[in-house]
Amino acid sequence: MAREIKSAAHRFNWRLALGLPALAAICLSTAMAGFKVRRYLTTDAQFMLSRDRKDAIAIQGLTHTSRFKVQRVFAADFEHSIFTVPLAERRRRLLAVDWVEDASVSRIWPDRLVVWIRERTPVAFVSFRAGVLLIDAHGVLLEPPAQGRFTFPVLSGIREQETEAQRRERVRSLLEVQEDLGYMAKDISEVNASDPYNIRVVTQVENRTVWLMMGDGNFARRYRNFLNNYPEIRRRSPGVKIFDLRLDDRITVKE
Repeated sequence: MAREIKSAAHRFNWRLALGLPALAAICLSTAMAGFKVRRYLTTDAQFMLSRDRKDAIAIQGLTHTSRFKVQRVFAADFEHSIFTVPLAERRRRLLAVDWVEDASVSRIWPDRLVVWIRERTPVAFVSFRAGVLLIDAHGVLLEPPAQGRFTFPVLSGIREQETEAQRRERVRSLLEVQEDLGYMAKDISEVNASDPYNIRVVTQVENRTVWLMMGDGNFARRYRNFLNNYPEIRRRSPGVKIFDLRLDDRITVKE
């Protein structure tokens, strides 16, 4: 029995001894092949991103985003193989460009890149001491583009030192008002969301600018009730411009 065990172990050792060099040879040849392929892809001229080719980088989805800022992200990649372009890093830098909400970068063999941009969608104007900016639904501030006209309301009640998360809550209040008002939202020129429990809006009624304290809900019902009763309100209080609508069954005049 002892001889049989020893003989079996002897045969196993021979197989291992013969197999290891073969495995090492296969790994070495694979590594060498990979090295040669990589060197070919990174050095051969046909894979180079050329400055002389106008469509070397195709950029899609731009409306308000600066094309120059997008192209500058790839400045270091020209005259290098597209195989060496770090796509994830380039996407990260694109997301830092104004107006860019999402982006992707793809290699088009042998020598082109395609960049796809999804821009942010502004929903309102905000006014700071430094000037007027746009803001999107996520609370991100945007520089108004040189070209383009917008007819958004002003979102007031935002302070310059607020965080993006705080601004997002203000924008959410604006969007709730607009959604509830529906088609009537077009007449609202300003929404003050400094107090989410007492949203205030500015609107034009019979060619007069009025402030309405709307509370935190039932915006459409309260606004419609105000419009229906405004002729009588104006007759009784012609100089009043501030009204409290927070109670559904009454309109309070603020002197």
